[in-house]
Amino acid sequence: MSGHISLGIALVLIGGFLNGSFAFPMKRLPAWRWENIWLAYSFSGMIFVPWITAAATVPHLAELYRQSSSLTLVKVTLFGLGWGVGSTLFGMGISRVGLALGFAVTLGITASFGSVLPLAVLHPEELLTHRGLALMAGTLVMVLGQIFLSIAGRRRERETGAATSGSPPSSFALGLVICIFSGIFSSMLNFAFLFGDELRQRALSAGASAPMAANPIWALAVTAGFLANAGYCAYLLSKHRTWSLFTASRSGPGPWLGAGLMGVIWFSGIAVYGMGGALLGALGGIVGWPIFMAMVILTGYLMGVVSGEWKGASRRSYSYSWLGVAILLVAIYIVSLGNAA
Repeated sequence: MSGHISLGIALVLIGGFLNGSFAFPMKRLPAWRWENIWLAYSFSGMIFVPWITAAATVPHLAELYRQSSSLTLVKVTLFGLGWGVGSTLFGMGISRVGLALGFAVTLGITASFGSVLPLAVLHPEELLTHRGLALMAGTLVMVLGQIFLSIAGRRRERETGAATSGSPPSSFALGLVICIFSGIFSSMLNFAFLFGDELRQRALSAGASAPMAANPIWALAVTAGFLANAGYCAYLLSKHRTWSLFTASRSGPGPWLGAGLMGVIWFSGIAVYGMGGALLGALGGIVGWPIFMAMVILTGYLMGVVSGEWKGASRRSYSYSWLGVAILLVAIYIVSLGNAA
């Protein structure tokens, strides 16, 4: 395995770790409701940090957008908006089924849609190659791991009766359905990355370094996604009359800092994934995506364990969960091996 490939995979894994751990501070912000936290996090991670990062790493950013084709900008914007719907659903889902199961179900589906579908559309000639078969096999193995984690999460929910914090309590089945749809829509962030390659090429021409050239794509895509997140949060803030929590003196600066940190961690993961994908070659955004998602799932599961979601669960439930984790590690290995061939 070449040095570039090894470094690319390492960066993708680091990005996955960051992305999988961003929601952890959410459980430490009791002074705010879910909608307060999610809106502040969304502004930090989808507006503030992305645009500062893009402006700092890509010369002549405004001119780059002006010179790009309208079709590319529309694609990136629409895919970003679709991802925003998925992100909103994800926030709703994990508040009902918990971090561990929410990450497993949502991101297992996101990995499948976000890698195999673009491969079939953009590079159909690669489907039956060693790399294409390894990608599809690894993705299927990942889904198997996600199934075991889902079973474990369902058993844990029955055994402990654990209520997750955030939104008002809802049924497990509803939360699971929300996570499934979240997974489908969330894969569109990778579509934006792949179909917005014109922006990356123009960034390179403008003098941006290869690892930073995807930042104009991310900034535009996640800003479009912010609209969906902010719209739903505004609806809940009005419905629950919780706008005042933003300025309540008893809350202090803690919730603002915590939600802002969530945004920094989340976008850092996305940016590092883009850096790793750039080092994996022409199919980096396709083969890197399932590796990224598997790491996000693993990290999300471990964060759920650390936060106490699995306290009181049976040994059998733990066995199912760790089997799921082991299968996900195998999936990462399969996809990595295929890319190295």
